[in-house]
Amino acid sequence: MPSTPYDRIDRAILEHLQRHGRTANVDLAEAVRLSPSSCLRRTKALEADGVISGYRAELDRDAVGLGLTVFIALRVEQHSRETSRHIEEKLCAIPAVVACHVVSGEADFLVEVAVPDLAAYEQVLLDDILAIGPVRDARSTFAIRTIRSRGPLPLDRWPTAARGR
Repeated sequence: MPSTPYDRIDRAILEHLQRHGRTANVDLAEAVRLSPSSCLRRTKALEADGVISGYRAELDRDAVGLGLTVFIALRVEQHSRETSRHIEEKLCAIPAVVACHVVSGEADFLVEVAVPDLAAYEQVLLDDILAIGPVRDARSTFAIRTIRSRGPLPLDRWPTAARGR
C-alpha cells in the first residue's frame, strides 16, 4: 500500500487509461490537464505502486476462433492452503483458462474458459480440469452472448486526498 494518498488527477489518469490504454502520454496529459512530464511521473508512480498492473490488447474472441465461453464452478475435496495452491497452479497452466476465482458458496472455484467449440471444451474439461486430483465436481454454464466482458473499474469510491506531486 502506498504511503502517499492519491488525488483526483490520479483518478482521472486511471479512468482515461482504462478506456484508452494506447493513449500517448502527451494526449493523456492533455486529457487530464497536466504537463506531459507531470503526467508521466504520476503514471509511472501508479505503475510502481501496483495500481496499474499492466497494459494489454483486448481481443475479440470470435475473431480469434474462441467463440465458446464457459464458466465452470468447481468443488474440491481436502480443503487446505496447499490444496488450493495446487489447484490454482494447475488451472493457471491450462491455456484455455482465461480467468479463475476462489469463491464462497456451493463452489470453491469459478473458472472461465475460452475455447473454439464443444469438442475443445470437452477435451479441456476431461483431460485438464477433472484430471486435477482434488477436483470432485464441475458444473458448466455456457455463455450465450457476452454483453460486457471487462469494463473499466468504477473509481468513484477509490480513496483520494490531496497530495503534493
